[in-house]
Amino acid sequence: MIEVLIPTYQRPTALAVTLTALAFQTRLPKRIIISDQSDVPVTDVPEIGAIVLLLRAKGVVVEFHRNRPRRGLAHQRQFLLDHARANQLLFLDDDVISEPWLLALLGDQLARAGCGFIGSAVIGLSHRHDVRPCQQAIEFWDESPRPERIAPDGPGWDRHRLHNAANLWHVQQRLAPTPAAARLYKIAWIGGCVLYDRAKLLACGGFDFWRDLPAAHAGEDVFAQQRVMAHFGGAGLIPSGAYHLELATTVPDRAFDVPHRLVLA
Repeated sequence: MIEVLIPTYQRPTALAVTLTALAFQTRLPKRIIISDQSDVPVTDVPEIGAIVLLLRAKGVVVEFHRNRPRRGLAHQRQFLLDHARANQLLFLDDDVISEPWLLALLGDQLARAGCGFIGSAVIGLSHRHDVRPCQQAIEFWDESPRPERIAPDGPGWDRHRLHNAANLWHVQQRLAPTPAAARLYKIAWIGGCVLYDRAKLLACGGFDFWRDLPAAHAGEDVFAQQRVMAHFGGAGLIPSGAYHLELATTVPDRAFDVPHRLVLA
């Protein structure tokens, strides 16, 4: 069973969209845990209340936790991890729309592959007419993902370009993969929608490095994935099945970019 972990800040409408998509998954999550740092608690928002009623009516446990003061996203993610119990944990941003088949496919693929995580890169459909062939290189895993050491500007780092704009969408249109014929591919990292093997994430420290960061930072998810990939491997899923709402970032100060500041052991 999958637990979904969602950090949220000042995005009640986007969160309602994200939760609505989860309510119509073919395989519902066991539990949804939301760490809320908004000025006004999202539990006070009627749209959130309505979709939570539907999720609970379908048997999904939905938990809200207030996590203030804000100490950065790495702390948010560790806070969520500390509250999780399932073997498979989906870290999902609060501005992602998911296809109904996504949770089941991610869960099955992770169990089959036996690696540390599998993610669905979020696609920005406003770029669907912005075709960038030079950024659409894709390398498939022909076997289970193996451990890889991916460091900034080193071998494999340029893979992240595939996740810019709607590049993955264009690759999907060309290759026409279906959920029944999904494939795993090599990545540098994936943002927004990542399913972890909980034991493997904990074995690599989770997000415990939050104590070494200033409150204003970015790239904490990248660094955590680097650590897991180095020991257990990780992969991207095609078709993705995840779409970005393309809202303005809630982390405008990105000067402290974690993978460029911390050393991968």
